[in-house]
Amino acid sequence: MSLAPRAVIVHRTTEYEELLARHGTHGQAEFFLSSRGRSIREVAERHRRSVRALAAVSAAVPPQWRRARVERADLDRFLFAPEDVVVVAGQDGLVANTAKYLAGQPVVGIDTDPGRNTGVLVRHRPDETGRLLRAAVARGAAAEELTMVEAVADDTQRLVALNEIYLGRPDHQTSRYRLDLDGPGTPVAAGPKGPKGPAGVAAGGGSDGGDGSAEGGGGEVQASSGVLVGTGTGATGWLRSLWRERGGSRPLPAPAEARLLWFVREAWPSPATGTSLVEGDLTAGRRLRVTVESDRLVAFGDGMESDALELTWGQSVRVGVSDTSLRLLV
Repeated sequence: MSLAPRAVIVHRTTEYEELLARHGTHGQAEFFLSSRGRSIREVAERHRRSVRALAAVSAAVPPQWRRARVERADLDRFLFAPEDVVVVAGQDGLVANTAKYLAGQPVVGIDTDPGRNTGVLVRHRPDETGRLLRAAVARGAAAEELTMVEAVADDTQRLVALNEIYLGRPDHQTSRYRLDLDGPGTPVAAGPKGPKGPAGVAAGGGSDGGDGSAEGGGGEVQASSGVLVGTGTGATGWLRSLWRERGGSRPLPAPAEARLLWFVREAWPSPATGTSLVEGDLTAGRRLRVTVESDRLVAFGDGMESDALELTWGQSVRVGVSDTSLRLLV
């Protein structure tokens, strides 16, 4: 006998709940906010709207279904099952936070505070939950497969993200590493003559005539503020700011397109480090390889620094299009 589907409702604590946890009482929280020129009324009202929306979502789960609730802070400890239907009730960012822990389960994005959220990923209202849950387990459910990015370390650590993955120092000081491109269609450049690195390419050597592009292949030792690799879904956030800073010379990927953009942040030129590999595209089969040349680097996705890959000297990590995608019901 097969199990009934399970609705997993993902939410996060409200600002009001966080204030109460920190200050103990409503009055103390009110005093704290008033000392900073804010009123607790608006914060409390948003809390009430969120509570009502969560109650409506929970009530819409079919009675024969199993159900579970998980708070954002507990996502890395929650075990999702293949038959789950995931209901993310909150902001767009909460969908991204949840996506990295899934393996193809359908996701329903519910906007608990219409008018404050962009609604890119939380596209539906609480009163649509029941219809969407029934559609999720029906054949031919309308869903969008959103491309995700993954980082896989040489010790098998793996990280996936919906928006972007950042590689660099956790304290945001200078990151030192070697950058290479792997995959079909990546020629190896000879680079200038000089001391050879581990891949046989001159340390600090250029790969493409120094035009700031990675299309010429090859590798380079760099010192920078880190590397960002993003998807089409992430093209509305951090990735877009870097893209605009570089003049938007490359088209941004669409959310469902199996293509990523990557940028090196503030690469520093020196006799030992280069600045020719600073941006590029990654399609299916191509990987950006980062080999650590400092005591510690981290890789984290979608701003969740608490759930990061830890990388030490000599380790390498490959970043590219993930085989896993986010199945978002439309």
